[in-house]
Amino acid sequence: MKHLLLSLFAVCICSTLVVAQSATNFIISQQLIFPPQSEHTHASSLVILPNGDKLAVWFQGSGERTADDVRLMGARLKKGTTSWTAPFLMADTPGLPDCNPVLFLNGNGKLFLVWIAVQANRWENSILRVRTSTRYNTAGAPDWDWQDNILLAPGEAFAAEVAAKFKDLPDNPAGWAEYAPSYDRMIIEASKDERKTSTGWMTRIKPLILPNGRILLPLYSDGFNMSLVAISDDDGATWRASLPIVGRGPIQPALALKENGDIVALMRDSGDAPSRVHKSVSRDGGESWSATVKTDIPNTASVELLKLKDGKWAFLGNDIDDGRYRMSLYLSDDEGETWKWKVHLEDHEKGDGSSYSYPCLVQDDKGLLHITYSSRTSEMEKSIKYVVVDPVRVIGM
Repeated sequence: MKHLLLSLFAVCICSTLVVAQSATNFIISQQLIFPPQSEHTHASSLVILPNGDKLAVWFQGSGERTADDVRLMGARLKKGTTSWTAPFLMADTPGLPDCNPVLFLNGNGKLFLVWIAVQANRWENSILRVRTSTRYNTAGAPDWDWQDNILLAPGEAFAAEVAAKFKDLPDNPAGWAEYAPSYDRMIIEASKDERKTSTGWMTRIKPLILPNGRILLPLYSDGFNMSLVAISDDDGATWRASLPIVGRGPIQPALALKENGDIVALMRDSGDAPSRVHKSVSRDGGESWSATVKTDIPNTASVELLKLKDGKWAFLGNDIDDGRYRMSLYLSDDEGETWKWKVHLEDHEKGDGSSYSYPCLVQDDKGLLHITYSSRTSEMEKSIKYVVVDPVRVIGM
């Protein structure tokens, strides 16, 4: 009997191990890009360079918009190696916080770094900055060839679109008192001020490059609590603003192109309850966008979206409505209409001090997904995490 119980115990242990392994066998590798430290590290972006290197960037300092020591740091994972280099400086605007960096390659293989410099320590005063490089196969940071600001002028069309699209939204009962203006009226009125519409547009997520070469760079405003995209039809040499993506709190758009040419934007919810991922659609190449609707995906902190090489879509984000303790990957085979597969990259107890957010998602030539995101296990242990996922294994689970 004793031997039988020991055998059964051994079987139970083995079964538990198999279950635990099968629950994470879609993860090929995972590591912190640098050892945990106390400085605030957040909002990473990742690009796979033509030579096979991975280049990551994030912002780091004693805080965010109110800390003038915040700068952009980066690291490189050389092709064929398994360890990231020591972090190096990517950009630093003297006396201003630098935040929300985005890395991407244009159609000619030029590397772009776009970010915001926060003036007067207010998100609403942020200025878009850009630097480029054609000499990025170096040991550390790229050799930057050019730098400038991206200045947008949404103009009078912005206000007209805001007013029109608010009519397409469900009724909003929000208001501070019977005679106080509602949220909608305040935003509509602010949209008429071109001083407000021309600043404060912020980066967060990589752009979508259309088959015709057009670049759509997603942007959002904390002041207007909505989004738009910066459009370039000359490989990033010049930019102009799309019409706004209007809703009650749709920020930080992530974009994907459908087979019929429509462009879908999924966005973080910074609006009213219930907290759900927002969705908008453009049918004219990103020029204009439908009023947002809420999907059934819970959301508080971040979203990311990517069309994979086999046509499936991948969504990555915080699919909870009360924190950042879970990071999940969804896969869809019908362009995001439904999400048949779902796995957790992080799944922790609420209130344990952990936080995982602001992911970046890219795919390599072999089909593997390369992911970075902010990782915090305590106030003194902050880093950027790098995870490689095989989507085929996710589907096979």
